[in-house]
Amino acid sequence: MEYFAPTALQDAVDFLQQSGKAGVAIVAGATDWFPARGDRPLHRPVMDITKIAELQGIERTAQGWRFGAAATWSDIVKADLPSCFAGLKAAAREIGSVQIQNVATLAGNLCNASPAADGVPPLLTLDAAVEIASLSGVRSVPLTNFVLGVRQTALQPGEMVAAITVPALPTQFGEGVGCFIKIGARKYLVISITMVAALVAVADGKITEARVAVGACSAVAQRVPMLEAALRGCTAAQVEAAICPAHLEMLSPISDMRGSALYRADAAFELCRRAVAGSVAGALAGALAGAPDSAVQKGGIGHG
Repeated sequence: MEYFAPTALQDAVDFLQQSGKAGVAIVAGATDWFPARGDRPLHRPVMDITKIAELQGIERTAQGWRFGAAATWSDIVKADLPSCFAGLKAAAREIGSVQIQNVATLAGNLCNASPAADGVPPLLTLDAAVEIASLSGVRSVPLTNFVLGVRQTALQPGEMVAAITVPALPTQFGEGVGCFIKIGARKYLVISITMVAALVAVADGKITEARVAVGACSAVAQRVPMLEAALRGCTAAQVEAAICPAHLEMLSPISDMRGSALYRADAAFELCRRAVAGSVAGALAGALAGAPDSAVQKGGIGHG
């Protein structure tokens, strides 16, 4: 079978167009793609996108942030990103081993479209979009409309992911602090049974904005708007009581070899509490760190 490693995006989309109905297997780290092959022979060309200059790196843009499709999880861990990306960085550290993180990509995690894709919940809280390239040009699709189901995406024949974009947070979010927590059958190198990402902003000791997303509890990770609404106006002490199981009724967890539907639902509820509490604690710590010494002293809080 043909193997193609283009160095320019134009060459890549030309190759996709020429492949016709047979299609092309697009790989970067291939950390999901290779194991999924098993013993089956290849039936279509393979295109390796890791040498394409336009798909490299993480950069600040006038609109927000751009993660190239070839950016790895290690790139994300090492990047100098604001506190709203703390959840995404935490997820990056949970993706397999360091060796896997060095080659596996954020874009690949999305295109694999697993319900347990660790990158999706934190990106949902960041209101991310997927930049899709083809011979006819580039289009942007909100992440909520990109992952359509188990192993299903909005990619059409001749298209490929060029980048993931994250807009600047709305003014009312301030700095915003993210958090990501997952639970699995063991501590390391584990597929998520349930995971939660949270992003909150705090002002005057109260939550002003909140975004929470739950993964591995439905075919596609989802934001939980009822919970987000309930959190606004809460203090750190009120967070636990503000979250109730009814907020997560929109989820549809299944039972499989990793856990029962009931276990997933219970775990998601608890992880929501922990993730939101973690985000709030980070936001409060950030506010304290940024305060003048006199303000800290007046509040009677030590520097510990």
